[in-house]
Amino acid sequence: MTVESQTVSIGEFEFQCGETIPDLELAYETYGDFTGDNAVLVCHALTGSAHVASRGRFEEGDQAYAWWDDIVGPGKAIDTTEYFVVCVNVPGSCYGSSGPSSTNPETGEPWGPAFPPVTVADWTDAQRALLDELGIPALYAVVGGSVGGMNVLEWAKRHPDHVEKIVPIAAAGRLDPQCLALDGIARRAITTDPNWNGGNYYAESDGGEHPDHGLALAREIGHVMYFSKSSMERRFGRRAATREAERAFPTDPAGRFFPYRDVESYLDYNASKFVERFDANSYLYLTRAMDNYDLSSGFESDADALAAFDGEALVMSFTGDWHFTTQQSESLADALRETDTGVAHHVVDSDYGHDAFLVEPDSVGPPLSDFLEEGLHGNAVSDTQESEDEPSDFAPVHNSLFSR
Repeated sequence: MTVESQTVSIGEFEFQCGETIPDLELAYETYGDFTGDNAVLVCHALTGSAHVASRGRFEEGDQAYAWWDDIVGPGKAIDTTEYFVVCVNVPGSCYGSSGPSSTNPETGEPWGPAFPPVTVADWTDAQRALLDELGIPALYAVVGGSVGGMNVLEWAKRHPDHVEKIVPIAAAGRLDPQCLALDGIARRAITTDPNWNGGNYYAESDGGEHPDHGLALAREIGHVMYFSKSSMERRFGRRAATREAERAFPTDPAGRFFPYRDVESYLDYNASKFVERFDANSYLYLTRAMDNYDLSSGFESDADALAAFDGEALVMSFTGDWHFTTQQSESLADALRETDTGVAHHVVDSDYGHDAFLVEPDSVGPPLSDFLEEGLHGNAVSDTQESEDEPSDFAPVHNSLFSR
């Protein structure tokens, strides 16, 4: 498998907010060989990187590396012996592309909060510019999960003639108000951490301490959104954590009397690992981009926004996902059906919540592989609504974590 990993400058870039930076750098990786009509763009999730698959060596510790190694590679669902795979780290992130933690060429210091606000549309435009640099005029498919699925939808909306197939996984046309509220609380956890210092915390002169406590709490709130109430009950229940579990946060005196529960241990463990690999300012920037996204923006409806896309679509959702529910995915599939676009909505029964698309390759791989190879006629691809005359029977959504 031919693999290329590098950072390239696409020059001056104007963001949707109207601000311009003189030199936007994009970290990207490619896998396989380009034959002219086999390019597949993979869009990473909120805290992912361009390193979607392994280069054949063992890598450990950082979830952003080889994050879809079970899906992308020779003989896998996105087969790199057949497809030329491109993955780009989005602007505003902290894995090689320009963002708050990267260097402002005009000052020689990290951008920090001076970096322009970013949107999903900016990510799409930056990816289009990079593909132009690589000599790729059109894409066979665009695939992505979570906010990466929003990125996929934006491709169909902004560049409908440049892509044949789209696969938004565990995604929707917008976040619902309850998720917006929780994301707002998560950002407040970061900005009220004394070490955030208005977003200026990179240099020793700024104190040299990163807002790890606030970032950890923000990540915990995010993880709570990932599970439906029923899936969290089945995965954790009310059981206490094992004796080996160590508290990542200090507890109140009364807390020593009560059990440290398994669900708390899960959240604390993931938060502790997360702060070792991600930048707090980037978390603020990227969650803002996700929260702001609205597929119908500038159009009368989602269907109107997607009307120019005349390819095929596979929408995939997971029953245990509360962040982007199966019901939201069905609404997206309905919008595509309104435009007479060929679409299948494949529902996976899972208790792994929003992260199921990352951790259940046996459920994700077959329908994805069949769709890329055979389109909607693949054996593993299923639609939950065969015609307008038949009611949708997609898997029911579990109750909200905060339902009464």
